[in-house]
Amino acid sequence: MNDRMTPFPSGVDAVAPEREIARDLAVRTVIVAPVMIAVGAIFWGWHGVWSSGYALAIVAANFLLGAAAITWGAKFSPAILFGAVMFGFLARLGIITAAVLPIRNSEWFEIVPFAISLLVTHLGLLTWEARHVAASLAFPGLKPGTAVLSTNDSSAERSA
Repeated sequence: MNDRMTPFPSGVDAVAPEREIARDLAVRTVIVAPVMIAVGAIFWGWHGVWSSGYALAIVAANFLLGAAAITWGAKFSPAILFGAVMFGFLARLGIITAAVLPIRNSEWFEIVPFAISLLVTHLGLLTWEARHVAASLAFPGLKPGTAVLSTNDSSAERSA
């Protein structure tokens, strides 16, 4: 592909704020996991623990897969980026469905703690993360100093 024809800068994959945000969301998922698993344990016992834990793993994977789709699509063109986002969302919904259907009748699986954990953590983490995202071209991704785990390599890339 000719670099002059692409609407994105040539180094678009060097700075990938979506990966930084998804990684931060995955870490925040681990932070809220004890609370969600405790709620599952209190009301549904071990079945609630396993179901909540399974939902939390799906949430973290969903955020990371979404960022991977954006990073991949951004390498090519806006049309491919938009397609990757839209079809990636549909594919991730399919993955969640495929992850639940085989186990829905398992003895250890409880749908209520699973659904609560899945919905509350998705919406709650997105709301929590929105407070830490910089809506600035100077610092795409997270606001400086707000990442749960700081990565020195991404800050070095920005300063270079």
